[in-house]
Amino acid sequence: MSATVNSLVKPRRVFIAASMASSAALLSVTVMRSGTLFASASSTATTAATLTAATSLAALVRAYTEGAVAQTGRVRIQMASLVDNGNSVPIEVSVESPMTATDHVVGIAIFNEKNPEHQVAEFTLSPRNGRARVATRMRLAMTQKIIAVAKMQDGKCWMETVEVLVTLAACIEE
Repeated sequence: MSATVNSLVKPRRVFIAASMASSAALLSVTVMRSGTLFASASSTATTAATLTAATSLAALVRAYTEGAVAQTGRVRIQMASLVDNGNSVPIEVSVESPMTATDHVVGIAIFNEKNPEHQVAEFTLSPRNGRARVATRMRLAMTQKIIAVAKMQDGKCWMETVEVLVTLAACIEE
């Protein structure tokens, strides 16, 4: 009986060791989220620090614009500059565009600086929308910059940045 148990234990140990090795290998691959390159990490301890460092606002905007330089202008963010409670903050983004077949906004993205998730929302538009305006609510961890980027049909990108002062923070794990 013990010979049968020993023969079963060894393959189980080999299976567990192989599983642990493959899990470690998965941590070392490139992490992708929403089509945006975040980081490479070789261990669990460095994963969070690496992801935080690699997800700068400039990198996210560059990924969204597909390398195009985002110019300032044409985009307007309507949002309170002083927010009492960061749990539900309304934001509206509008873009100056005639929304015709030859000149229209194809997408609007909203990013923030200090929340755990930096990409807040991404909207797809077409000339049928009539107006290039979107509205949503977001949580804000603390005082930070909010960036709205608009992608035009001709490949040009426009953006606006606002600073929002938050007195009661949300999105913070303690």
